[in-house]
Amino acid sequence: MTGIGPTSQRPQGPEGADGAELPAPPPSPVERANRMSAANMLRSLLPLVVICLLIVAWTAFRQNGVDPVREVDPTSTIQLADARAGYELLVPTGLPEEYRPTSARTDAGNVSEGDPVTLEIGYVTPDGAFAGFVVSDAARAAAIGDVLDGATEEGSVDIGGASWTRSTTERGETALSRTDGDVTVVVSGSADDAELREVAGAVEPYSAG
Repeated sequence: MTGIGPTSQRPQGPEGADGAELPAPPPSPVERANRMSAANMLRSLLPLVVICLLIVAWTAFRQNGVDPVREVDPTSTIQLADARAGYELLVPTGLPEEYRPTSARTDAGNVSEGDPVTLEIGYVTPDGAFAGFVVSDAARAAAIGDVLDGATEEGSVDIGGASWTRSTTERGETALSRTDGDVTVVVSGSADDAELREVAGAVEPYSAG
Protein backbone atom coordinates (compact mmCIF):
# COMPACT_ATOMS: atom_id res chain seq x y z
CA MET A 1 0.00 0.00 0.00
CA THR A 2 1.37 3.23 -1.03
CA GLY A 3 0.74 6.20 1.19
CA ILE A 4 0.84 9.84 0.39
CA GLY A 5 2.93 11.67 2.94
CA PRO A 6 4.67 15.00 3.25
CA THR A 7 7.66 13.80 1.22
CA SER A 8 5.56 13.41 -1.86
CA GLN A 9 4.40 17.03 -1.85
CA ARG A 10 5.93 19.31 -4.45
CA PRO A 11 7.61 22.36 -2.94
CA GLN A 12 6.00 25.61 -3.81
CA GLY A 13 8.29 28.22 -5.44
CA PRO A 14 7.72 31.80 -6.47
CA GLU A 15 5.41 30.83 -9.29
CA GLY A 16 1.91 31.68 -10.15
CA ALA A 17 -0.90 29.35 -10.85
CA ASP A 18 0.18 28.94 -14.46
CA GLY A 19 3.78 28.14 -13.47
CA ALA A 20 5.16 31.58 -14.47
CA GLU A 21 7.77 33.13 -12.18
CA LEU A 22 6.44 35.99 -10.12
CA PRO A 23 8.26 39.39 -10.26
CA ALA A 24 10.51 40.31 -7.34
CA PRO A 25 8.81 42.45 -4.75
CA PRO A 26 9.64 46.17 -4.94
CA PRO A 27 12.27 47.51 -2.51
CA SER A 28 10.95 48.68 0.77
CA PRO A 29 10.95 52.39 1.71
CA VAL A 30 13.89 51.77 4.03
CA GLU A 31 15.95 50.20 1.24
CA ARG A 32 15.14 53.11 -1.09
CA ALA A 33 16.16 55.61 1.59
CA ASN A 34 19.46 53.80 2.16
CA ARG A 35 20.25 53.85 -1.55
CA MET A 36 19.47 57.55 -1.84
CA SER A 37 21.57 58.34 1.23
CA ALA A 38 24.58 56.51 -0.25
CA ALA A 39 24.21 58.36 -3.57
CA ASN A 40 23.96 61.72 -1.83
CA MET A 41 27.04 60.92 0.23
CA LEU A 42 29.05 60.09 -2.89
CA ARG A 43 27.93 63.31 -4.58
CA SER A 44 28.87 65.39 -1.54
CA LEU A 45 32.28 63.76 -1.24
CA LEU A 46 33.21 64.27 -4.90
CA PRO A 47 34.10 68.01 -4.59
CA LEU A 48 36.26 67.26 -1.55
CA VAL A 49 38.11 64.56 -3.47
CA VAL A 50 38.71 66.96 -6.37
CA ILE A 51 40.03 69.66 -4.01
CA CYS A 52 42.37 67.17 -2.32
CA LEU A 53 43.72 66.06 -5.69
CA LEU A 54 44.34 69.66 -6.71
CA ILE A 55 46.18 70.35 -3.46
CA VAL A 56 48.34 67.28 -3.95
CA ALA A 57 49.11 68.28 -7.55
CA TRP A 58 50.02 71.85 -6.52
CA THR A 59 52.25 70.62 -3.72
CA ALA A 60 54.02 68.27 -6.10
CA PHE A 61 54.46 71.12 -8.57
CA ARG A 62 56.00 73.33 -5.90
CA GLN A 63 58.35 70.60 -4.79
CA ASN A 64 59.57 69.40 -8.16
CA GLY A 65 61.92 72.35 -8.62
CA VAL A 66 59.97 74.04 -11.43
CA ASP A 67 60.52 77.81 -11.38
CA PRO A 68 57.24 79.66 -12.07
CA VAL A 69 59.05 82.86 -13.08
CA ARG A 70 59.16 83.30 -16.85
CA GLU A 71 62.20 85.36 -17.77
CA VAL A 72 62.47 87.43 -20.94
CA ASP A 73 65.45 88.82 -22.81
CA PRO A 74 64.93 92.61 -22.99
CA THR A 75 67.83 93.17 -25.40
CA SER A 76 65.82 93.57 -28.61
CA THR A 77 63.32 95.90 -26.92
CA ILE A 78 66.13 98.03 -25.51
CA GLN A 79 67.86 98.18 -28.90
CA LEU A 80 64.65 99.30 -30.61
CA ALA A 81 64.11 102.05 -28.03
CA ASP A 82 67.72 103.14 -28.35
CA ALA A 83 67.47 103.32 -32.15
CA ARG A 84 64.34 105.52 -32.07
CA ALA A 85 64.92 107.63 -28.97
CA GLY A 86 66.01 111.22 -29.42
CA TYR A 87 67.89 111.12 -26.11
CA GLU A 88 70.62 109.06 -24.50
CA LEU A 89 68.76 105.95 -23.39
CA LEU A 90 69.26 104.90 -19.78
CA VAL A 91 68.86 101.30 -18.58
CA PRO A 92 69.81 99.23 -15.52
CA THR A 93 73.16 97.66 -16.34
CA GLY A 94 75.16 95.01 -14.53
CA LEU A 95 72.47 93.98 -12.08
CA PRO A 96 73.11 90.68 -10.24
CA GLU A 97 71.59 87.70 -12.04
CA GLU A 98 69.09 87.29 -9.21
CA TYR A 99 67.28 90.29 -10.71
CA ARG A 100 65.36 88.52 -13.44
CA PRO A 101 63.60 90.51 -16.20
CA THR A 102 60.06 89.30 -16.74
CA SER A 103 58.73 92.02 -19.03
CA ALA A 104 60.09 94.57 -21.50
CA ARG A 105 58.13 96.90 -23.74
CA THR A 106 58.53 100.13 -25.65
CA ASP A 107 56.38 102.32 -27.86
CA ALA A 108 59.34 102.97 -30.16
CA GLY A 109 57.89 100.74 -32.88
CA ASN A 110 54.94 103.12 -33.37
CA VAL A 111 56.63 106.52 -33.25
CA SER A 112 57.87 108.85 -35.93
CA GLU A 113 61.26 110.55 -35.91
CA GLY A 114 61.45 113.09 -33.11
CA ASP A 115 58.53 111.63 -31.14
CA PRO A 116 58.98 110.74 -27.45
CA VAL A 117 60.05 107.17 -26.66
CA THR A 118 59.24 105.24 -23.50
CA LEU A 119 60.96 102.05 -22.31
CA GLU A 120 59.71 99.81 -19.48
CA ILE A 121 61.42 96.80 -17.91
CA GLY A 122 60.04 94.73 -15.05
CA TYR A 123 62.16 92.60 -12.74
CA VAL A 124 61.56 89.91 -10.15
CA THR A 125 64.00 90.72 -7.36
CA PRO A 126 66.08 88.30 -5.27
CA ASP A 127 63.38 88.44 -2.57
CA GLY A 128 60.67 87.57 -5.09
CA ALA A 129 59.19 91.07 -5.20
CA PHE A 130 58.68 93.37 -8.21
CA ALA A 131 60.83 96.27 -9.36
CA GLY A 132 59.77 98.28 -12.36
CA PHE A 133 61.98 100.59 -14.42
CA VAL A 134 60.67 103.32 -16.73
CA VAL A 135 62.51 105.92 -18.79
CA SER A 136 60.82 108.41 -21.10
CA ASP A 137 61.14 111.83 -22.62
CA ALA A 138 57.36 112.20 -22.76
CA ALA A 139 56.21 114.66 -20.12
CA ARG A 140 52.90 112.82 -19.70
CA ALA A 141 53.98 109.24 -20.41
CA ALA A 142 51.31 106.89 -19.08
CA ALA A 143 53.89 104.55 -17.57
CA ILE A 144 55.31 107.39 -15.48
CA GLY A 145 51.93 108.86 -14.59
CA ASP A 146 50.74 105.46 -13.36
CA VAL A 147 53.48 105.60 -10.72
CA LEU A 148 53.93 109.26 -9.85
CA ASP A 149 50.40 110.68 -10.20
CA GLY A 150 49.11 111.11 -6.67
CA ALA A 151 52.42 110.03 -5.11
CA THR A 152 53.68 111.78 -1.99
CA GLU A 153 57.24 113.07 -2.14
CA GLU A 154 59.34 112.30 0.92
CA GLY A 155 62.62 114.02 0.15
CA SER A 156 65.66 113.06 -1.87
CA VAL A 157 68.25 110.30 -1.59
CA ASP A 158 71.72 110.02 -3.05
CA ILE A 159 72.23 106.86 -5.09
CA GLY A 160 75.51 106.36 -6.89
CA GLY A 161 76.28 110.06 -6.81
CA ALA A 162 72.93 111.03 -8.35
CA SER A 163 70.02 112.64 -6.50
CA TRP A 164 66.73 110.73 -6.66
CA THR A 165 63.35 111.84 -5.30
CA ARG A 166 61.81 109.28 -2.99
CA SER A 167 58.02 109.06 -3.02
CA THR A 168 55.25 106.83 -1.78
CA THR A 169 52.72 105.95 -4.45
CA GLU A 170 48.96 105.73 -4.02
CA ARG A 171 49.42 101.95 -3.83
CA GLY A 172 51.73 102.40 -0.86
CA GLU A 173 54.85 101.40 -2.79
CA THR A 174 58.18 103.23 -2.91
CA ALA A 175 59.13 105.14 -6.06
CA LEU A 176 62.55 106.60 -6.87
CA SER A 177 62.62 109.15 -9.67
CA ARG A 178 64.91 111.70 -11.24
CA THR A 179 64.59 114.07 -14.18
CA ASP A 180 67.34 115.34 -16.45
CA GLY A 181 66.02 117.84 -18.96
CA ASP A 182 63.07 116.17 -20.70
CA VAL A 183 64.03 112.67 -19.59
CA THR A 184 62.46 111.11 -16.50
CA VAL A 185 63.57 107.84 -14.93
CA VAL A 186 61.44 105.96 -12.38
CA VAL A 187 62.17 102.83 -10.36
CA SER A 188 59.26 101.54 -8.28
CA GLY A 189 57.42 98.46 -7.12
CA SER A 190 56.68 96.15 -4.23
CA ALA A 191 60.39 95.52 -3.61
CA ASP A 192 61.92 97.02 -0.48
CA ASP A 193 64.03 100.18 -0.49
CA ALA A 194 67.32 98.30 -0.65
CA GLU A 195 66.38 96.41 -3.82
CA LEU A 196 64.87 99.47 -5.49
CA ARG A 197 68.00 101.45 -4.69
CA GLU A 198 70.12 98.69 -6.20
CA VAL A 199 68.15 98.88 -9.46
CA ALA A 200 68.34 102.68 -9.46
CA GLY A 201 72.07 102.57 -8.80
CA ALA A 202 72.56 100.35 -11.85
CA VAL A 203 70.94 102.86 -14.25
CA GLU A 204 73.40 104.21 -16.78
CA PRO A 205 73.56 105.16 -20.49
CA TYR A 206 72.92 102.18 -22.74
CA SER A 207 75.80 100.82 -24.75
CA ALA A 208 75.09 98.27 -27.48
CA GLY A 209 78.60 96.92 -27.12
